[in-house]
Order: sequence, then structure tokens, then C-alpha cells
Amino acid sequence: MAKKLRIKQVRSAIGRLEKQKRTIRALGLGKLEKTVVHNDRPSIRGMIRTVQHLLTVEEIDGE
Repeated sequence: MAKKLRIKQVRSAIGRLEKQKRTIRALGLGKLEKTVVHNDRPSIRGMIRTVQHLLTVEEIDGE
């Protein structure tokens, strides 16, 4: 069973660097309180690390 990550945007990307705005979009976010689920992969972890101050992340068991 693969691990998954539940990622929720809790802070706005307004006024942030363009790279951070693009990372938020690449994760499938863009509006406050939006939640997405991604597989736990190194590439996703790297994107999360880039914008960790804007997100909350929770590990969940895959279905």
C-alpha cells in the first residue's frame, strides 16, 4: 500500500516569488483551503519543501 500526502493550502501566494506561485499551481492548488492528495514521491516532497510555509501536509495510507 503506497503512502499518500494530503496537502492543503492555508496561506495565500499573493506577493510571493514567481517560482513559488508556479509550484502551488503544479501541486494543483491555488485557492485557500483547497486540498489535494498526491502520491508520496521525492518530486512532490521537493515541491512541498519549496512552499512549506503556505501549506499543511498530512500523511495518509493509500487506498
